[in-house]
Amino acid sequence: MQYCGAMEAAASPMSGHIRADSVVDLAYERIRSMLVEGEIPPGARLGQVELAEQLGISRTPIREALRRLTGEGLAEFVPNRGFRAASPGLDDVLLRLEVRSLVEPGIARLAAERRTEEHLAALRASIERETAADTRIAAHDASRDFHVVLAHATGNRELVAVIESLWIVEIGRRLLAARATSAGWKRADVAEHRALLAAVTARDGELAARLMAEHIGEALQHWEHEEEEEPA
Repeated sequence: MQYCGAMEAAASPMSGHIRADSVVDLAYERIRSMLVEGEIPPGARLGQVELAEQLGISRTPIREALRRLTGEGLAEFVPNRGFRAASPGLDDVLLRLEVRSLVEPGIARLAAERRTEEHLAALRASIERETAADTRIAAHDASRDFHVVLAHATGNRELVAVIESLWIVEIGRRLLAARATSAGWKRADVAEHRALLAAVTARDGELAARLMAEHIGEALQHWEHEEEEEPA
């Protein structure tokens, strides 16, 4: 199995035995990767027997790995049914976007006033990475980097912490898997980032704030529409 090499790497060099904690870590990393990268879709059952067979290990480390993933919000436990891949709730998405719609226009305004050439270079690099991205994960990560760099450009570490807490990488990647079905989503995102970069480069804080409000508004509108269509 593909997992066997990794399992052998966990063996103790002294005894040749696999350490229990290493097996749990390996199971955790592999299942986490499958969840984040979309190999296991949101809502899918996480059968301990099936995962143990797939990874070539016992159910005990699988169970412990699933408990850890539940603590992270990537899995959830349903009484009498077992574990399943968590589905990010639309209510949580809308709450986070509401906060971003209030905070990020101000970040864009400050970034336009305080940015350095290094910040501009980092913003350009994130746009080029998103443009060249051939997977949804790569596109997501580049898009997130653009917003985080803008926060850094304000020179205010508290604003950076706010953006990073509102845009958790794993959740964002999985949400984008759903939004990726929208035609032209990446093209529009890149175009809006380019317009924001131009405003920040020109030190036009008011324009940057307005463009960011529209940018977040597009995402908010998308997920509000998804909520309306969600079955009761």
